[in-house]
Amino acid sequence: MPLSVTPRPARRRIAGSLGVLLAVGVVLIGLIQAAPSAPRRELDPRIASIMRKPDYRHAQWGLFQQDPQTGKVTQSRYAGQFFIPGSAAKLFSVSGTWHTLGGDHHFVTPVHAVGQRRNATLKGDLDLVAQGDLTLGGRTRKDGNVAFTAIDHTYANDVPGATLTPQDPLAGIDQLARQVRQSGIRRVDGDVVIDARLFQLDPALSPVPTPLIINDNVIDLLSTPGAGPGAPAGLDWRPKVAPYHVTSSVRTVAAGTASDINVSSSADGTRIQLSGTIAAGSAPVLRVAAIKDPNAFGRTALIEALKRAGVEVRAKAVGPNRARQLPRSYQGAPIVARYTSPSYAQYAKLILKVSHNLGANLGMCLMATSKGSTDCEAGFPVLATFLERAKVDRKAVQLADGRGGNPADRTTPQALAQILTYWQRTPEAQRFRTSLPILGVDGTLADSCRNCPSRGKVFAKTGTAAGGDLLNDRLAVGAETTAGYLETRKGHYDVFFAGVNGAATPTADINGVLTIANDVSDVAAYLQQQAAGQH
Repeated sequence: MPLSVTPRPARRRIAGSLGVLLAVGVVLIGLIQAAPSAPRRELDPRIASIMRKPDYRHAQWGLFQQDPQTGKVTQSRYAGQFFIPGSAAKLFSVSGTWHTLGGDHHFVTPVHAVGQRRNATLKGDLDLVAQGDLTLGGRTRKDGNVAFTAIDHTYANDVPGATLTPQDPLAGIDQLARQVRQSGIRRVDGDVVIDARLFQLDPALSPVPTPLIINDNVIDLLSTPGAGPGAPAGLDWRPKVAPYHVTSSVRTVAAGTASDINVSSSADGTRIQLSGTIAAGSAPVLRVAAIKDPNAFGRTALIEALKRAGVEVRAKAVGPNRARQLPRSYQGAPIVARYTSPSYAQYAKLILKVSHNLGANLGMCLMATSKGSTDCEAGFPVLATFLERAKVDRKAVQLADGRGGNPADRTTPQALAQILTYWQRTPEAQRFRTSLPILGVDGTLADSCRNCPSRGKVFAKTGTAAGGDLLNDRLAVGAETTAGYLETRKGHYDVFFAGVNGAATPTADINGVLTIANDVSDVAAYLQQQAAGQH
């Protein structure tokens, strides 16, 4: 499959993707081979048996395990060589953002009244100043924590089993609208404008972060089977904001048949069509469609929310976001509403648990804004400085995005162990560790090893990079990786990496990738059991 290479006059020169986007990362390009270093501990025969499977005949496995307190290495295989990390790369970008902003940082999104107040009427505009809030209330639970599912809705078009969190995606917008009314404004004789000047859009980051994000910039599309074969499927979708409209021609087919639902949309994304089939008696099937103009979408969503709250806006709800009429500053323009997000640590937990690509890329832009830049690329020097302070060998890490999906992204197992070791030496060690997927419990490791002795004792970020091998009608799995912590005894944690580059599935069925992911999870479990004296 061809690789698109786009020249760029700055550090990042490769942008593009290959094949099927899975739970984190893309592309397969060459692998660096070297003789494996000698392990310090005899390899568990169960691990050796996995590595000898036919699926890995042409693949390279890497292992690394170390006690961060003593520095003793107990497993090391290709530990100093570059691997495609997939979303394990998020360990670097999320750590950098966490360090830069602080785990207790909250995003405060204000709405300014720009103009003159005459009693309950604003002669002017309401300007929502986007602050890079990842969820804007859409996933916030009543206890203030951020909700997530094992397979996030952002993966619904590529990974089976994606589900929704129950929270209203427009919760933050509705809260802002109610506050506007509480401020005494009943009528706006002007417009509503989204101020998205926090940072510039960077197409080299995919998905592209935006200063205003509502529902991860997607429309959720939920199909349910009809009463029997031939019946139309039921349809629900969210968030319902004009002028977005969804229609469906999905039909119910016999029970046990594989569901096959496709999504298409108009050029502006506002007309969405579902087609295909869904099996009778099956669980609802989730798909998503992109919101192609987040600022216009947010403007309309806020105008509609204001109407629900009892505030009339003279401007039409559906229309462009008129950013040109934004003021140079908001001095003298009072804040009439503000939404305060959960802590960044909660967002980091979301990003790491479900491998949230948009959130990881957003971190690069937020690191840039911390230095007063609107160029997301300026986040990379911030990350580089942090990694050096964290005693991570920066030359052993190659990153061109925040999520681990760029063709250039590489890291060594040792470098991943170094960032993990950094956290173990901070007061937030437990907070960071429990933000990672937990084997057999939650996140991308929820369905692995549910009944094995290592359940709840492996905390690790997973990574997948896969694309279609058209020549052999299968999937080329460039990377399946995991890196994190093994609880070797109560309160003691080794850092580790386990992963394989260059594997392949027997067929083009995506479940073959999930099988490889389970093998990697099993390797992590066996490392934990061996270290804990369980065989």
